[in-house]
Amino acid sequence: MAGIQNRYDFVYLFDVTNGNPNGDPDAGNLPRMDPETSLGLVTDVCLKRKVRNFVALTSESRERRKIYVTENAILNDQHRQAYRVVRPDSKDIETSKKLSPQTDDEARKLTKWMCANFYDIRSFGAVMGTSINCGQVRGAIQLTFARSAEPIMPLEISITRMAATNEAEKKSKQEGADERTENRTMGRKHIVPYGLYRAHGFINAKLAERTGFDDDDLTLFWDALKSMFEHDRSAARGEMSARKLIAFKHKDALGNAHAHELFDRVTVRRFHDGEEFAIGDKRLHNAPPARAFSDYRVNVNTANPPPGVEILQLI
Repeated sequence: MAGIQNRYDFVYLFDVTNGNPNGDPDAGNLPRMDPETSLGLVTDVCLKRKVRNFVALTSESRERRKIYVTENAILNDQHRQAYRVVRPDSKDIETSKKLSPQTDDEARKLTKWMCANFYDIRSFGAVMGTSINCGQVRGAIQLTFARSAEPIMPLEISITRMAATNEAEKKSKQEGADERTENRTMGRKHIVPYGLYRAHGFINAKLAERTGFDDDDLTLFWDALKSMFEHDRSAARGEMSARKLIAFKHKDALGNAHAHELFDRVTVRRFHDGEEFAIGDKRLHNAPPARAFSDYRVNVNTANPPPGVEILQLI
């Protein structure tokens, strides 16, 4: 399979205002946090979901742009599509509850077909070893958890609903209640007043060669990171925006520098009263908490990059 020829490492910065970027279902949907540092977290799975949604919204009808993991999808039905192509004369594909490749060559063909047709399999990989088995793929793109630049302070906001669910509920609320509260139902929502989050990503050219992740796929991925929040608006997530995307393009497929050394070239500093400060500087002790992207400065050191590395500021 043809794939991209260069390795990429990238830094992705996004922010949230008065929203919950990634609730934790095991904690009453509170925004995810590191309990030791109170830094906010957004999982890689959450970010990949938004990429998938962007691709599905903008180009799923195009060739090679199907999405494997979609809401309410039956994965075995996705796998049967590959078996129909690889075994065109088989009559039991639709009725069999269990299918497995009969030879190594057939296993490769099944996996290759899934990679060729599903964008998210080429990009992120997939475990397709269900009862209708299409193998396992390690994707070209890997994402880390995003972590906030500073500790977040989640707020629990009370909300009310004025309408009753049914006649019985309305009648029970009217009995003994004053007219201001007779139909109100209380609820809760959790928000982060403001948080700037940073994620790191890695695009492996050697894995791209195996899955067929090509330059068109890469361009679509960059477009998704730039615009996916524009198509993911909801009251729960508040206002989320992509702020910075800095990619380090390596000349060679195996890379020309260590990723952590490149990531150190991107620094986030607080901006207050006309000056920049390191995060956690004691002089910020009496400064108000950050409530906008303008309260930060993102600096990219582009001087003397390692040989064979090009710095691309995509946002």
